Order: sequence, then structure tokens, then C-alpha cells
Amino acid sequence: MHPAFAVGLVFAGCCSNVIFLELLARKHPGCGNIVTFAQFLFIAVEGFLFEADLGRKRPAIPIRYYAVMVTMFFTVSVVNNYALNLNIAMPLHMIFRSGSLIASMILGIIILKKRYSVFKYTSIALVSVGIFICTLMSAKQVTSQPSVSENDGFQAFAWWLLGIAALTFALLTSARMGVFQETLYKQFGKHSKEALFYNHALPLPGFIFLASDIYDHAVLFSKSELYQVPVVGMTVPIMWFYLLMNVITQYVCIRGVFILTTECASLTVTLVVTLRKFVSLIFSILYFQNPFTLWHWLGTLFVFTGTLMYTEVWNHLGATKRPPPGEDKKN
Repeated sequence: MHPAFAVGLVFAGCCSNVIFLELLARKHPGCGNIVTFAQFLFIAVEGFLFEADLGRKRPAIPIRYYAVMVTMFFTVSVVNNYALNLNIAMPLHMIFRSGSLIASMILGIIILKKRYSVFKYTSIALVSVGIFICTLMSAKQVTSQPSVSENDGFQAFAWWLLGIAALTFALLTSARMGVFQETLYKQFGKHSKEALFYNHALPLPGFIFLASDIYDHAVLFSKSELYQVPVVGMTVPIMWFYLLMNVITQYVCIRGVFILTTECASLTVTLVVTLRKFVSLIFSILYFQNPFTLWHWLGTLFVFTGTLMYTEVWNHLGATKRPPPGEDKKN
């Protein structure tokens, strides 16, 4: 498959997914559980049909290892979506999650005993400064809203702090999952499609504990205004339409990234994903009129410059000389 097609899938799927997620979160900020459940269910059913061959195909990696990975993956997905219910604006949500490089490096040093080049440390410093600036400016926006009383302002800030803590926890857990995946792939080989299926299928029973919240939001979705779907002509509650489109675009996004990893070098994949995040951020700011100051733009510039530098410099060095023993070989 031509790489340009995969790039198109990534931009179309991932950017559209962010749009529909924000449409859902703006109307019902606490709808993260039903969104996560719908995404997991769709990808699990697709994987069961085409990857697991209706359960007849044995996994290359033992289920007991997937159980550990799935626990972390499920936790990260639920916490990230729930953070939107804690006064976390979508732009900050996207920028903060770019801190995965920082968490991965920290855990790589602690757990895998890796060493990194000066350029990588510099790029991580840029990302850290950028996230700090954006977080600080967002904190000021939360506390300086003129329409709330002092008591309400303190409560809003407290929820915002909890949201930042949730995003930080999700970042560290995601990085730990990445380290665990790395050790599994070294032992059993890479099986990305299989991992995608089990990461989404095995956590489904866990949603039983969230069933009440999912049901409540399903009722709210059903009470939303009716919307006539273009081309099809069918009329459905608009929140269900947003959810369906979010699930479909999430699948397109994941498939696009998977195709890209098989067709292109890791440098290309990282560049495409980074640019996609930047496009999604700009669209979120302009289309949804999310508050974004000059300081936010400066922080964003630091984040994306550091991310690009992290990959480009490392790949350039890797092409000219052998890395020292223990150096990270993954982007």
C-alpha cells in the first residue's frame, strides 16, 4: 500500500477523531467511559473477526502477558478520557500527552538502564519547558475566570489540579506499558495487530464496573436533539452520531498508523504523528474557539520542536555512527 495513502488515513482519521471527541466532551464532559467502551468494543469485534479468526488463531504472545499489558492500557484509556471531565481543556489535553517522551525516557533510564545522547536530553528539556508553560498558563485561565466566585474558583482549580494529576499518572502508566511491550517484543517478536486486538478485547469485562455511568450517558445521548445523517437520510440523536463517528475515525487513525509503521521508517511515522497532533491542536483552537494565548503558542512551539529534534537528531546520529552500548534504539 502506498505510504501517501497511510498518511492520508492518519491525518483524516486522527484529526477527525479529535473533533468528534471534543463535540462529545463539550456537551457531556463526563462521557469518557461510554466513548472508551464504544472504541474498545468496535476494535475488539473487528479483531475477533479478522485477526483472531473467530477465536481459532492462537496468540503468539501468551495471554498472561497480555493480561498485564491490558490492565495498564485500560487504565490509561479510561483516565485520559476522564481527565476531560476535570476542567482540562482539549488543547492542554493534547499538549500534555505529548509528554510521553519525558515519561518514556525516565522509565527507560530507571528500568532498562538506558543511556541517551545529549541531543535527546536537550529535546526532552524543550518538551518539558513547553508543557510547563502551557500548564501554567492554563492554570491562570482557570483561576481568573470572571464569572465565578472565589469559592467556585478555588473548587474549579482543585478539579483542574486533579485533572493534571490524572494526565500525569496516565503518562507514566503508558510509558511503563511501553517498556513492558519492548521486553515482550524482544522475547516473542512484534505482533502489532494481535496486540491491538487483545488490548481492546480483554478489558471489556472491566467495563462492568462502569456500567452504571455508561448507561446513564447512553440515556442522555438518546435524549439529545435529532440529526439527519447526510447521504443515508436516517435520523438519529446527534450524540449517538458523534459517538459513531468518533469510533470509526479512531479505527481509521489506528489502522493508518499501523500501515505507516509497516511501510515507512520510524522517523517518518513520528514526524507524521507529530504533525498530525499540531494540525489537530490548531483546528481545535480555531474551530472551537478554545482560549490560547501567545504563551500557549510559545509552549507549543517548544513541545513540537523538542519532539521533532528528539527523532531527527537521533536518526541522523544513528546513520553516521554506532550508538553506545545500552543506548535507546527506538524512536
